[in-house]
Amino acid sequence: MTRINLSPMIACAVVLFAASANAQPPAPTPTTAVLVSLTIKPDADRAQVLKTLPDEVRATVNLYLEGRIQQWFSRSDGRGVIFIVNAPDTDTAKAAIEQLPLAKAGLANFEYTGLGPLSPLRVLLVPAADTPKENR
Repeated sequence: MTRINLSPMIACAVVLFAASANAQPPAPTPTTAVLVSLTIKPDADRAQVLKTLPDEVRATVNLYLEGRIQQWFSRSDGRGVIFIVNAPDTDTAKAAIEQLPLAKAGLANFEYTGLGPLSPLRVLLVPAADTPKENR
């Protein structure tokens, strides 16, 4: 029969609990990028979308070459694309994306989600002095 040593897991739980109980309120997570989901409107005229796409691609490449778009992906459902935009907030990302031809023509919907560092990782930075002595 295999025995599981629970001591390390209990120690981690104690450290995490102590850190959260004694810690200052966490600093807000800074936005370092914005996830933009572009979907073609369901009622958009397909011919107009196809006519606009060459200009859309050129404008998107320009944003990429300017360093504003970090990554782009095609949606697997075929309804649009996902961009990861280098921006400090969603307003900055919107200003860039709203200049794209599909946005100007009103043919697409956009969703903006700010991205930032994984804030809960701050718990791992608790100074060693705050950890219980038996775990040092």
